[in-house]
Amino acid sequence: MYTLTSPVETLRHVFRDLSQREVEELAAVTVARRYPAGSVVCREGEVEHVFYIIQEGQVAVTQRIVEGDEQTLGVHGPGTFFGEIALLEDRPRSASVRTLVESCLLEITEEDFKQMVHRSPQVAVTVLRGVIRSLRETDRSTISELQAKNTELRQAYADLKAAQDQLVGQERIKRELEIAAEVQRSILPTEFPIIPGFEFAAWARPAREVGGDYYDLLQLDDDHFGLVMADVSGKSVHAALYMAVTRTLFLAVAAEYQSPRDAAFQIHDLLMDSSDSDMFVTAFYGIVNRKTREMRYVRAGHDMPIHFQSANRQLSLLKAPGRFLGSLDGLVLDEAAVQFSPGDALVCYSDGLTDAMSPGEEWYGLERLQASVARAGAESARDLAQAIIADVDAFRAGVSQPDDLTLLVMRVQ
Repeated sequence: MYTLTSPVETLRHVFRDLSQREVEELAAVTVARRYPAGSVVCREGEVEHVFYIIQEGQVAVTQRIVEGDEQTLGVHGPGTFFGEIALLEDRPRSASVRTLVESCLLEITEEDFKQMVHRSPQVAVTVLRGVIRSLRETDRSTISELQAKNTELRQAYADLKAAQDQLVGQERIKRELEIAAEVQRSILPTEFPIIPGFEFAAWARPAREVGGDYYDLLQLDDDHFGLVMADVSGKSVHAALYMAVTRTLFLAVAAEYQSPRDAAFQIHDLLMDSSDSDMFVTAFYGIVNRKTREMRYVRAGHDMPIHFQSANRQLSLLKAPGRFLGSLDGLVLDEAAVQFSPGDALVCYSDGLTDAMSPGEEWYGLERLQASVARAGAESARDLAQAIIADVDAFRAGVSQPDDLTLLVMRVQ
């Protein structure tokens, strides 16, 4: 077992993509803490908001399997980490961690990480990228170990192996979807801030296969707020984590730019710098001036929001052209403006809504959605959202959702 001599050396070993300056910025928010042998660092079932990196020593990760009995899931030494989900979501620890020898751990709290996000979003993105990469490497290592063990048992337990492989596969997929759903729910706001002259409502219902839908209301300053509706490609735990990264970027970048196009370009560049996958994000981002009721917006490959105009009960689509974020160089993105009047409504949605299918395998589609908005457009934001969801559910008539169903409604009072 080797020892990493300093926090900076440890962080450089764990996050190899960080520059020396960025390593030092990350080291500034870490706390080195020593634990005697046999210390319980994390306890299964407790809620904690700390991410740990091992500088010296060794820890064992255990999980309860029956009352009073524990199973060792792994042993970790210097240069590894645990508790990374504490930076992304508020849920109890899924396992306990105990020191096997006297150990020195570097600790980063959720609050310190959030402050670092605002101070240096690139560092935060790189850290999250390292976490995601480590999760993927752990998955590959676990699969490799299982395959080796199955090879040894194949001769004597061929029938048992086939059944076991099927069960392991099903449980792994189930757990992956549970993690993705938990991450996704943790980043979606359940309540909106009060903004005089406007009201908001949202609806998010995940499908069996979890995607990465995201919506948010960002208070930028006294006179402006931002609306976000986004969707990550894919339907896995990595999609949910990628959306968590995207949310972090919106929170860190949005307040710095008065132009939604400039903010979107900055987020695109950061995603390009931090991503090592072929994933991408479609997004709608608008900045509303509370006093003038004008909204400037961009539509990065996302479905076209619907503007209900109360004066004549007409509908229009926000069509500003643009390409998705985070995948290809040469981003094309136009910024446009729309003027709201009292009584107007804006309906933003993900493609899971228009892709809802009837028992006769017919798509719900944009035309039905527009008809639903036209019927209930004069209602409150909450009633309009509920009317749309009720119409979609009646159309589906029990057919399962092909994708997450997400809706964000703004009404001008």
